[in-house]
Formats: sequence, structure tokens, C-alpha cells
Amino acid sequence: MKVLIVGSGGREHAIAWKIAQSKKVDKIYCAPGNAGIAGIAECVPIGAMEFEKLADFAQENEIGLTVVGMDAPLVGGIVDVFEARGLRVFGPRKNAAVIEGSKVFSKDLMKRYGIPTAAYEMFDNASAAIDYLKTSQYPIVVKADGLALGKGALICNNFEEAKEAVRTLMLDKEFGEAGSQIVIEEFLVGREVSVLCFCDGTTIKPMTSAQDHKRAKDGDQGLNTGGMGTFSPSPFYTRELDEYCVKHIYQPTMDAMKKEGRDFVGVLFVGLILPEKGPQVLEYNARFGDPETQVVLPRMKNDIVEVFEACIDGTLDKIDLEFEDNAAVCVILASDGYPEKYEKGFAIAGLDTFKNKKDYFCFHAGSKFNDEGVLVTNGGRVLGVTALGKNLIEARANAYRATEWVDFENKYMRNDIGKAIDEVE
Repeated sequence: MKVLIVGSGGREHAIAWKIAQSKKVDKIYCAPGNAGIAGIAECVPIGAMEFEKLADFAQENEIGLTVVGMDAPLVGGIVDVFEARGLRVFGPRKNAAVIEGSKVFSKDLMKRYGIPTAAYEMFDNASAAIDYLKTSQYPIVVKADGLALGKGALICNNFEEAKEAVRTLMLDKEFGEAGSQIVIEEFLVGREVSVLCFCDGTTIKPMTSAQDHKRAKDGDQGLNTGGMGTFSPSPFYTRELDEYCVKHIYQPTMDAMKKEGRDFVGVLFVGLILPEKGPQVLEYNARFGDPETQVVLPRMKNDIVEVFEACIDGTLDKIDLEFEDNAAVCVILASDGYPEKYEKGFAIAGLDTFKNKKDYFCFHAGSKFNDEGVLVTNGGRVLGVTALGKNLIEARANAYRATEWVDFENKYMRNDIGKAIDEVE
């Protein structure tokens, strides 16, 4: 089988790496891909939002399965375009991907079906939002309705910060039309956990848990980013919590989407928070998380292509998901200045050290080969250095050891990824 992956980040590199292990696969393409993915797949110069060109390519090259990694093409309806041409594609249709594409939709869905989530109000008028904030309790969270590269949720400690958040999203349009509507919700205190789930429209099966570090600087300081590192499993997400979430969150979400005529097929990312009153949903994403994928897939035993096909065919109930009894930690190597201004084009050295090292991985996010054929930085998040270990402490030590193998000018990373595990190990 030939497989096409749509996307260009660390998530897509991890997916390509996992697909390459499948006995069902003869050839992998990735559009548009990156320098790291090019070592596994043939990169195709077609943008992720060029749906018709991608579908043409899939037909002309007899692609047996297309896997969409990114949120924007899913929310934009790429699956509908492929399905209309009779092409097999893994991911939710446009009317189901709205669960990520609109915070207003997802919050209203949870409210309608009794799925636990923070109290909230929705606004499409900046003045009305600011009036509401004058009488709100703080801290409070202001969220853009639409896609915002993982940076559209702003935690505000007082009225002035909240007022500025509304101005940034709704008036300054920092994230474009994503801020035309906003959600203002209560601030919940607790551990945050990410759980990725395979779905076939009826059945939902959670993968192993992970925890992400969103803030740019140590100690969870600085601006929100797409993610500065992650670890799996979460020691705070117990078997009992998993059983509770399957019963009260995951399956009810599947059932709710089906009742709405929006059968969800693909990966549902459930962002949870664990306050004292019990698990609450912070957000849904309609695809694999980034960088959560970089620690979840290296622990997965299953042939991922078999799981993808079971989701498409509605036979996920026949699949037993299995994960190694180990741990993984991913540390993002970023360009200094990310997520704001940063320079790129610096040569990357040291990646050969990863070759033939079984439990160490380097997933590329922002890299490319320049005109001279030199591997250089090409983004804010450059590489995801991932390592396995028998437990989280060992995996973290291995991951940070591996970060020392890589060098490029203006290399930046957090030094406390997974630090919370010290409390339980």
C-alpha cells in the first residue's frame, strides 16, 4: 500500500515513523513534509490546504490511504473532498472537525449533553465581553473561537489583562477571524492531561495518556506556545480516572456527535484538567496532538495502519490497543525568541548521533535543506528530542542527555519538562 501524509511538523514526522513500521506499507509520501520526514517519505511540494491538488496526487499515484495530521485542512474539509472522489482518508469530515474548529460549538455541545467542562459565556461583541469581565471573578480564561495555532487561550489574572485579551483577539484580530467570537470561561485549578483517542464514529478507544508543557519558559512562565515538551504516561491519570472518563466524557462525546449527525472518525484529542471536583474537558482537538504524538506513538505496540483502517471501516471495536510498559519524554528544541520573533536559517549539527540508538528519536518540526544542501532551522519549534526509559525519571534523563547531541545557533529549550513527576516517583 502507498500512504500519503498531509502535514509538515513533528507530529507528521512521528506519524511517518510509525507508519513506516507497518508491513502493509510499501511507500510513503508526505505533503509538504520537512527535512526529517524526507528521510522516511518522499516529500511532495503541495500545500496542506490545496485539497484538489492533493486529491489529484492521491488518484494519480494510487494512494491506498491518506492520513491528515494538521488541524486546518481537517476543519477546512479535506476529508470531504477525498471521500467525494472515493479515496480512503483518515480523519474527521468537516462537520465533525468543527469540534476543534469552533470553541463555541464544542462548549455548547458539552453543555447540551452534560459533559463536564468549565462554566462559560460566549461573545461576538467586544463591548459586551468587556462589560461581562467587569463583574467576573479572576483569574479567568479568554479563548478565541477558531484555530489559533495552540495560542488562542489567554489566562487573565485581572480585569486589565482580560480587557487586553479581548482587544487582542476581537479588535486587533491577532488570529484573524478565529477571534470574531470568543469564549470566556472559569479558570480551573488542577493537573492538565492530554488523552488521544481513536474513533470510528461509534466506538472510541483512548490511547495512553500524556502531559504537555505549553508555556515558553521554565516554571510554566512566559507566553503560550504550540508545546515545549511532553511526557507519557501521566502519573496523575490513574486507571480509575480513565474508566471514569470513558464513561462520562469520551463515549458521551462520541454519542453526542452521532446524535448531532456529525459522526467523528479519526483521532479525538481530549484536553483534560483534574480539579478536586473531578475531570473536566478543557478542549477538544480533531487530530493527533503536537508534541503529544512524539511520546505516545513510540510506546504504541499496534500496527498503526491497521488501526487507521479499522476506524475508517467502523471496526475499531475489534482492535485492542496496546502500549509498552515504559515511559517517554520529548523536549522541544526551539529558536530563541519563539513564540514571538526569532531568526532561522542556522545549520543544525549532531543528528547523526541518533542513528542506531534504539530508544532515542529526533522528530523534525521546523527544518529544511538550504540551497547548499545544509540542514538548517526553519521555524520556531525546530526539533522534538524524544527518549524512552523504564520509567519517567529515566526517560527524562535520557531525553535531556540527547538534547546535548544537537547544536544550532540560538537553540533554546525548557529545562523542566516532566519536572512534576518528581512528586510521584
